[in-house]
Amino acid sequence: MSEPKRLHPISALANFFKQLKELIIPILLFVVVGNSEGLIQMYITLGIIFLILISGILTWLRFTYRIEEGELRIESGLIVRKKRYIPFERIQSLDLSEGILQRPFGLVKMTVETAGSGTGAEAVLTAISKEDASRIQEALSQAKNGVLDEDEPQEEKRATVIYQIKPSELLLLSSTSGGVGVVISAVVAFMFQFAEVIPFEKVYKELEAVITSSLIFISMLVFLCFVLAWVIALIGSVLKYANFTVKKTEEDLIITRGLLEKKQLTIPLHRIQALRITENIIRQPIGYASVFIDSAGGSLKDTENARVMLLPIIKKKQIDAILSNCLSEYQLDGKFTPAPTRALKRYLLRGFLISIPISAALIYFFQPWGYLGLAFVLVALLFSYLQYKAAGWNLKEHQVILRFRGISKNTVYLRKNRIQSLTMSESHFQKKRHLATIQAMAMSGSGATGGKVVDLTTEDVLRLYKWYSYSDVSNEEQMP
Repeated sequence: MSEPKRLHPISALANFFKQLKELIIPILLFVVVGNSEGLIQMYITLGIIFLILISGILTWLRFTYRIEEGELRIESGLIVRKKRYIPFERIQSLDLSEGILQRPFGLVKMTVETAGSGTGAEAVLTAISKEDASRIQEALSQAKNGVLDEDEPQEEKRATVIYQIKPSELLLLSSTSGGVGVVISAVVAFMFQFAEVIPFEKVYKELEAVITSSLIFISMLVFLCFVLAWVIALIGSVLKYANFTVKKTEEDLIITRGLLEKKQLTIPLHRIQALRITENIIRQPIGYASVFIDSAGGSLKDTENARVMLLPIIKKKQIDAILSNCLSEYQLDGKFTPAPTRALKRYLLRGFLISIPISAALIYFFQPWGYLGLAFVLVALLFSYLQYKAAGWNLKEHQVILRFRGISKNTVYLRKNRIQSLTMSESHFQKKRHLATIQAMAMSGSGATGGKVVDLTTEDVLRLYKWYSYSDVSNEEQMP
């Protein structure tokens, strides 16, 4: 593949939709609040869309790629010609996806991730044939294994399926996800884009009149809105995680998922920095959890490749059996040392101090319904108690486990040779009760990852600190 090749022509349409998406809000605002006459306004809008289409076509025409001398070479640019040469030894992964534009033509989108991708992917080939994608993957594999002759046959990597989502698990995953809040937030954010156009004050007054006359009707309307948001989130999760499969080769984990848009992520095993088990407040009572891996790949913008969902939903008691086949260096068994009883008062006090100002504001501004804000104090105290019950740690020879709760309960597994920093801290009030905080961090593509447990005994925190600071790690495998 030494001759320059263009992407498939559908790439021009993909470029058009990408630029149109970035400009859709300004265009809609111009259409809604523009001062020009209707016909002139329509012509201007169509002209802008036409220019975006021409830009997408020219971008496609000026984009070429090829493989030459152990490099992926890309040339692009409308006015200024840019040449980007990416040595194969720098490439960490080649991730494939099939969107609604690519799938009808048997094409894939290839995202090139390197160790120095910075704030975005190193390169994106929007629409290439599956055969060309396979050639690039094969060339990368040969370069990684020191095979210089592209014509020399190479033994095909054997992939073992270690997990495949079941229909019942997919439905449970979609039903218990936090997608409802995302849908509602997206609708609210979209509405605020037109804050100057929509007469919110008038709408509010009308709603106020309706509320006072029919509280039951409004309650039903709110309920139906939440049901609709839940259905939308359910459908979105099903489309996103359908056919979720995890395969393992000798060097990589390969994750594929998606119904309308099929995605494939390749995670090199040696780039895994931490393992995380998350139990949200709905799944924890029924014994289910999700498993994530934090990788040194990815970037600040591409956090999906930095924190990857390895097992979307799984019975917690089955996690050890599955991960022992692919991440055997992580030891998931063992009892946790909990936070001491004397720490409970500090957890409850923090929850009380945070909830009181919010509750007082609700009572002051929204009487008489604001008195329901007193229930928020009880909820905060209950949540603080759950945080206390979740706090704990466990120490193996070359591994530390930290357990804590945000909204969800998190258990983070960190290998000693992956930890970048381990910090012990004590406040004035903690010292009085002989308590301290421990925080362990490892590097990932999106910055830092790890965990923090508050109000453990000082003796326990010192033990963890000495384990990391004074133990000989020279014989451990070091991060590449």
